[in-house]
Amino acid sequence: MSKKTTRPMVDLDNARLAEQKQVMKRIVTNQDCPFCEENLRKYHHQPILRQTKYWLLTPNQWPYQHTKIHLLAIYRHHAEKLADLAPEAGAELIELAQWAEKHYHIPGGALCLRFGNTDYSAGSVVHLHAQLIVPDVEATDYLTKPVRFKIGKTNH
Repeated sequence: MSKKTTRPMVDLDNARLAEQKQVMKRIVTNQDCPFCEENLRKYHHQPILRQTKYWLLTPNQWPYQHTKIHLLAIYRHHAEKLADLAPEAGAELIELAQWAEKHYHIPGGALCLRFGNTDYSAGSVVHLHAQLIVPDVEATDYLTKPVRFKIGKTNH
């Protein structure tokens, strides 16, 4: 995919934080896909922890509240649907998650993959990506505010 797009590659309705929404507005103005490699460093300021043939693993720039670890696995080729993935990319995604589990001594969490129409996925970025989320179950108000992974748009 070229670095410029004719339709927004982000969904402003799904932004959770003010700073995130400001960056997303810039992305819309610039007509970029923020997760395509040629644009990633313009908008994402976290280090790349691992790079494989199909994925980049990086901390989430705007982690969910009450996460101890929140990583993004970003598909290295522009993709929006599961049908766009190379079949071997799935195995590689699991290998990255296994690496993170071992490296960070993760006792449990979730591996979530957003794809397709953001009205359904609730993604803020259209480009296919997965999230590895480990809750901070020891946070003082965790019981009243556990980590939530939203699916579907509420203001649709």
